[in-house]
This record gives sequence, structure tokens and C-alpha cells, in this order.
Amino acid sequence: MQNLTLRGGVGARVDAAIEIKRSRFLTRLVRVEREEEARLVVDEARREHWKARHHCTAFVLGANGSADQIRRSNDDGEPSGTAGAPILAALQGAGFIDSIAVVTRYFGGVLLGAGGLARAYSEAVVAAIELAQNNSLVVRRTEQALFALTLDHATAGQVEAELRSRRVEVVKAGYGEEVELMLSHPDGDALSAIVADLTAGRAVIKPRGTRWIDVEPAAH
Repeated sequence: MQNLTLRGGVGARVDAAIEIKRSRFLTRLVRVEREEEARLVVDEARREHWKARHHCTAFVLGANGSADQIRRSNDDGEPSGTAGAPILAALQGAGFIDSIAVVTRYFGGVLLGAGGLARAYSEAVVAAIELAQNNSLVVRRTEQALFALTLDHATAGQVEAELRSRRVEVVKAGYGEEVELMLSHPDGDALSAIVADLTAGRAVIKPRGTRWIDVEPAAH
């Protein structure tokens, strides 16, 4: 499953609305990275739509398949299992991570029943996700390796320029007795070959963990 989220970093947001039997369901889908950020999104929805009785939520933090992934949902007064769980299922079904969906409901006077509520809350989130996808507002999160490259000051500038020209991302540069470039590249073997070519084999890269980056989602 892909790890998808909204383009633009923390705080990126998409809003959508649907109406079912005169009840209005307003969804705000927001990119977050921490529980504190998710709770602030909920607080903002409550302040903005203070007349609404329900602000039902779910969020997913962390990569799909990770043991550290955090998932939370809240029915906010709706019958148990009819709101938070369907919202969470909609996020997970679409592969969304690092995201919170808040669905605010304005009751229209017609009872929807447990099944109707569950479908409505799910459809409200799907509407926001589809809106984001249709407007190219969705990116895929992927883990990419980091490598350190140590160079002398005399050659660092030229090597860095050549690396950039070959589409190697220089994440940062540290200057001391020597220059250490932190590089990001999807293929460690290919990067090692590039560095060997640029330095005539005098310098080698060393693994320095990973980072998560945004890339274009895979075509379906």
C-alpha cells in the first residue's frame, strides 16, 4: 500500500462537503505529523463550527505497515462505531498517512440510522480525498537513504556542483577541517559510482540513516 498525504507539508488542507437527507457533512483533511497538531485541527473545527453538534475525527500518523504507526478515532457523540471508525477506514483504504480528517455534521432533522451514518461519514472523507487527488494535491511519502561524503576544501565546491548536476540532492554541508556533504539518493550503489567517478576513487560515501520525502504518487 502506498503512503499518501497532502502536498505542501504540515498544515496543507483540503475541504469538502456533502449533503445526505438534509444533514451536511463538512470534511477538513489536513496534513499533520504529531498528535498535538491533529488535536489543534480538531479544536479549530470546533471553534469555527461551534453550532454543530458533532465533530467526528480520525487520524493516522506514521508509515503503513510500521509497528509505530498511530491511529486514533472519535465518534464525538454519534452512536459508537458510526463515525470515527468509518472515517479511519476511509483514510486507511486510500493509503493516507500523516493526516487527520475532521467531519463536522450539521443535523438536518432526518435520522440516518447506524448504517446510514457510517456510510455518510465514510463518503464525506472519500469526497475530500477525491477532491485532493483530482486537483493533484496528493503526494507519496517514501523513505530515502542518506549518505555522508567527506572532502577537502580544495575539491568540495567542484564536486558538490557536479553532484547537483547529476541530480544528487545535497541535503546539507558542514564545514570544519574538512567538508562533509550529506547526500540523499534512492540508489546507494549508483551514488557510490558517481562519487568514485568524480573523485577518481579517493572518496567514499558512508550510510547515515534515512529520511522521508515527498514524491509523485504512482500512476494507477
